[in-house]
Amino acid sequence: MEDFDEIYEEEEDEDRAAEEQLLKYTPDPVVVRGSGHVTVFGLSNKFESEFPSSLTGKVAPEEFKASISRVNGCLRKTLPVNVRWLLCGCLCCCCTLGFSLWPVICLSKRTRRSVEKLLEWENNRLYHKLCLHWRLSTRKCETNNMMEYVILIEFLPKSPIFRPD
Repeated sequence: MEDFDEIYEEEEDEDRAAEEQLLKYTPDPVVVRGSGHVTVFGLSNKFESEFPSSLTGKVAPEEFKASISRVNGCLRKTLPVNVRWLLCGCLCCCCTLGFSLWPVICLSKRTRRSVEKLLEWENNRLYHKLCLHWRLSTRKCETNNMMEYVILIEFLPKSPIFRPD
C-alpha cells in the first residue's frame, strides 16, 4: 500500500515539471493600449487597432481588427454618457459633498464590466481555440503614476494531446 503512494507522488512531480516546462515556453503577453483622447477613471475611449507583430501566425489581422472594433464600439456607446455625468458631478460636488460623483463611478464600473463581458465572449467564440486569452487589465502609465486599463492578450500553454492519461 505504501508503494502505491510513492508512485503517485512521483507522477505528481512529473506532472508539475511538465506544466512548468509548458509555462516556461509561453511568450510574454501582448499589450494593447488605449489610444483615445478621453480617459474616464483609467478607461480610454478607444484602443489601438494596429495589428501587433507578435500575433503574426496566431490570429488573422482581420479578426484582430474586428475584435478591437467591437470593443471600441462598446466604449463609443457608453463613455460619452460617463463624461457628461462626470462634468455634472464635478459641478455639483461642493453642494453634495461628493455624492454627485457616485453615478459616474457606477457607470464606469458598468462600462468596464460590459467590455470584460465582450472580451469573454470573444475568447469563447474564437481566441481560446487559438490558445489566446484576452482580458482587461490595469497597468501603470509610462508617463506618470496614473493607472490605465489595457487589453492583455495572453498566450495559453498548449496541452500535450499525445501524452497518455
